[in-house]
Amino acid sequence: MRDYTKIDAWRLSDDLTVAVYERTRLFPREEIYGLTSQLRRASYSVPANIAEGSSRESLRDYLHFLYIARGSLSETQYFIHLARRLGYLATEEASKLHSQTKQAFGCLHGLIGAVERESGKFAKMAAVVTSFLVLSLARIVSGPVVS
Repeated sequence: MRDYTKIDAWRLSDDLTVAVYERTRLFPREEIYGLTSQLRRASYSVPANIAEGSSRESLRDYLHFLYIARGSLSETQYFIHLARRLGYLATEEASKLHSQTKQAFGCLHGLIGAVERESGKFAKMAAVVTSFLVLSLARIVSGPVVS
């Protein structure tokens, strides 16, 4: 199990979530179950999925949760854009949040790439080991080769 609190993508997305909560406090009351809720849910889904994925045993499962986190980050970015267009966020606030999403994206992209590369190495190594074991077993079962 990986310690998700040491993962930079998690830290950045956690900071983004706190910033989203702070800035959505002043959204209109009628948006409490609409945009406020959607933006908050999308933002906290990012660090939550990184945390959940980090506890998974296989790299494939870990990647799956990292991909979900990336999707949630895209969703967060859109909701920030929408909040700005609707006048719920000032241009400066939206720019700051957008900057934080870009930082989180960059870091998450790097993490995904590293895990994908690691996953590929393990998959290749597993294939080599499996092939070796199958060939060795076949030699044992078939007996010595007579020429």
